[in-house]
Parts: sequence; structure tokens; C-alpha cells
Amino acid sequence: MIEREVKVGTKHGEMLSFVAAPDEGRHPPVILYMDAPGYRDELKNMARRFAANGYFCVLPDMYYRLGRVHFDVRRRDDRMSTVIRAARLTVSNEMVVDDTGGILAYIDAQAQARPGPVGIAGHCMRGSYVMAVAARYPSRIAAAAAYYGVQIVTDEKDSPHLIADRIKAEVYLSFGEIDELVPDHVIPTIKEIFAKHRIVSDVEQPAGTRHGYLFPERGVYHPVAAEAAWAKTLALFERRLR
Repeated sequence: MIEREVKVGTKHGEMLSFVAAPDEGRHPPVILYMDAPGYRDELKNMARRFAANGYFCVLPDMYYRLGRVHFDVRRRDDRMSTVIRAARLTVSNEMVVDDTGGILAYIDAQAQARPGPVGIAGHCMRGSYVMAVAARYPSRIAAAAAYYGVQIVTDEKDSPHLIADRIKAEVYLSFGEIDELVPDHVIPTIKEIFAKHRIVSDVEQPAGTRHGYLFPERGVYHPVAAEAAWAKTLALFERRLR
């Protein structure tokens, strides 16, 4: 396997990104969007897992407009959480859509990346970005997975659910059974929209899970549900990207 840090050009500057891929051949591309705590080893390990399963995975640092803003989440306390929330609010859906254009251009220039459909995945706040990107790049995004995604259905004018009818990808959304960050109306609304527009999808709430259940280094880690989510994601990417 190869892995490296690269600078991906966007119309706003250079975005630090981590790339992991098998060392031979051309492989379907996957973009892994970071969550609020940002670009870090915890997510690089997930990118490595995608690579180990035969994908060309790009993990972008979407706080690049702020410079190098990296958090040691193992030392997270209330003060760090305040800074993380502030950093999160500097990134909008439109910025992520713009940045994804740069990522796709980068992918298309790489010898190890197979031309064609792209898969995307993300945790927590990246749920809204995964949905927005799938809607704005329907000709490229063939598979989209989001875990305990937030801000997918909001009252804001850029709420992703308002453009979900544009999605051509197959979508997998896994929410925690208990998640104080996802209001009760969100999941029924998403299911209704997907059904109305005939979007192939799987929207679930695995029993016994909470927000963040896929992260091994967190107390809410649910190993059985996490492995099931990985299996569903990899099966989705196999169907849609290969």
C-alpha cells in the first residue's frame, strides 16, 4: 500500500490531504470527509482501511482556510470542544462542494485512480456535506455513505435535503439509535424524500448505538455495529464503483 500527504489545489488555495491506495494497478476513488475534530490519525486509519480493500482514498483537511488547525482529540475537554465548534462553523456546504471540485480534478490526474464513478463517506457534520456533494455532482458520485450525519435536514436555505432530488448515487445512512444531535423528525423526513424521488437507499439505526459508534478510540464504540457498517459500506462501493 502507498500513502502520502499531498496538496490538492482548490480555487481557495492548497488543501492538505492524505492519500492511501494499493501500490499496484488502478482503483476506484473514494473521498473520506473529516468530521468536526478534523484531519487526524483516527481518520487516516479509516482511509488506510479503504485502501486495504482496494480503493484510492483521499482524506482532505477541510480547515485549510484557517491554516494548520489540528486537534489532539485524546486530550479533548470543554475548552477544546469550544474551539472545535468554532472551526466547524467556518466551513459551509458550498465550500465543501467547491473543494470537492478540486479533489475530483486531483483524482482524475492520478495514475493509481480509476476513471469514472466516485464514492464518498463521512461522519457527523460530514453527513450534510456528503449529501450536498452527492446532489451537486450526480454524474460522478455513485455511492454515498454517512454515519450519524447531522445538519442533513435544517431550516437553512442550503439544507441538503432541499436538493436531494438531484442525487443519482445509492445512499447509505447509519444513525445512532440514541443521538441527541439528530432531531426526531430528521430520519422520517429523509426516508420520505428518498422514497418520493426513488433514490436507492438504506437508512438505519442499529440497536444499542450512539453518536460516534464507529470510532474505536471512543467510549461509545460499538464493535459489532461498526463492523456491520463497514461491511455495508464496502458492499455499496463494490456494487457502485466496480
